[in-house]
Amino acid sequence: MLKRRRKSGRPSRLKGTTIARLIPNMITVASTCAGLTGVRYALEARWEFAVAAILVAAILDALDGRMARLLRATSDFGAQLDSLSDFVAFGVSPALILWLWGLSELGGPGWGIALFFAVCCGLRLARFNSRLDKLPPYAYNYFQGIPAPAGAAIGLLPLTLGFVLGDAALIPPWAAGLWMVGVALLMVSEVPTFSFKKFKLAPRWVLPFMVLVGIFAAGLASAPWETLTIVGAAYLGTIPVSLQSYARLRREADRLQAAEGGAEDAAAASEDETSKAETPKEGASVHTLRGQ
Repeated sequence: MLKRRRKSGRPSRLKGTTIARLIPNMITVASTCAGLTGVRYALEARWEFAVAAILVAAILDALDGRMARLLRATSDFGAQLDSLSDFVAFGVSPALILWLWGLSELGGPGWGIALFFAVCCGLRLARFNSRLDKLPPYAYNYFQGIPAPAGAAIGLLPLTLGFVLGDAALIPPWAAGLWMVGVALLMVSEVPTFSFKKFKLAPRWVLPFMVLVGIFAAGLASAPWETLTIVGAAYLGTIPVSLQSYARLRREADRLQAAEGGAEDAAAASEDETSKAETPKEGASVHTLRGQ
């Protein structure tokens, strides 16, 4: 038999990963770089640029997951890289920025607050990864605690409020430290908060939502720190609403589960009664045999 020879004019295909599938990981790395760049700006006392760098990291973090799903490039490597990037950009970097800004004036307690914030962010990310695909159906539109990007943005609110007032030094370091502790506790808490990724809008709300997006964009362009402060306060205002909504869904799920359990018990009891009725008694079976 003649063996088929490979055509010499056609080069063999290279095996590997396409550049398109690496785009989500590239965005994740860029988010890490943005967070660390914020630390560099803090070392230079350029506080507005430092906060802006953390916000850029948050925007990139919101894009990498969506890009991965769009390109069908999700992987375990990307998930682990994303978690490590979030820890650096939203745990370590904001803590260092606030310590360099004013917590250092508190001495040891100030450094302890910075460490506490970073550690809580890491614990929050580890818990999130360990609970993937383990949440009940009614909890998929909620986070347990505030997510890491939101925690970083809200933790930096003392700085943005200082920008609104005209001087970041007007905010006392002890007040910023207490605020950071509260935000860190919110990150590791079990408080359900809205996950706006899967929210669906009715057709009649699409136009008003786009108007709000336009107002937000105009606010960022004309008064960025005032706009970010208002958005942060509005996000905190949604937490009581999310608590009520989550509690209502959990009660409804418990009620349905109890109803299903009662129905199963009733069906089992009915089957037992039926089996007892169909099984002849010992005396009756003997009497039937004698009659035959």
